Amino acid sequence: MTIIDVPEGWPTDETTARAVQEELRERLVLDEPGPAPGTGRVTGLDVAYDDERDLVAAAAVVLDARTLDVVEEATAVGRVSFPYVPGLLAFREIPTVLAALAGLTEDPGLLVCDGYGLAHPRRFGLASHLGVLTGRPSIGVAKNPFIFQHDQPGPERGDFSSLLASGTEEVGRAVRTQAGVKPVFVSVGHRVSLDNACGHTLLLAPRYRVPETTRHADSLCRRALKDAQTRAGGAGA
Repeated sequence: MTIIDVPEGWPTDETTARAVQEELRERLVLDEPGPAPGTGRVTGLDVAYDDERDLVAAAAVVLDARTLDVVEEATAVGRVSFPYVPGLLAFREIPTVLAALAGLTEDPGLLVCDGYGLAHPRRFGLASHLGVLTGRPSIGVAKNPFIFQHDQPGPERGDFSSLLASGTEEVGRAVRTQAGVKPVFVSVGHRVSLDNACGHTLLLAPRYRVPETTRHADSLCRRALKDAQTRAGGAGA
């Protein structure tokens, strides 16, 4: 088992990480529509942690956007690269997520992150960070809202309401993917419009609350972490 080390020069404190966020945010592209929903490839990304062993496992799962069939998958295991600081979680995950993406041979297409893009205190969550670093279109689909206000969307699949910053700035949407279940929280990452981000999310969630990209990546990264734990001396020990 190869464990990826923290890259040399990676930020180690909050002040440095915030400065990197500010610099990279200047490279965000927010005026492109991105790929049309239901076309090309989409790649789900997720991570699982074992803080006791200082491990993080990342999974990248490529799906056909039309059929939702799995095309390819890859994992990577690395060292946790940053302490837990709300708003800076991307710095804990990105080196290992990038390694998982590098393990793919297929074009990943649209990146779908289990987290936030613009729906972030500094408008630069994981989906935006990864989009800028890779140059790929990306969206964030989170299970819980961060700090923004929103009304409850209507009860039917496809109903949505705006996530609002300071009462007026739309930074994402609460989207009902299944009738009568809690919404998910969709935001633009990079090179995608919010309308298309929501369209992708609905097509990727035909049966369950969360997108199939997230379901596959969540399962795979947990398996990868369990295998790493076993190799390191016993899962759950």
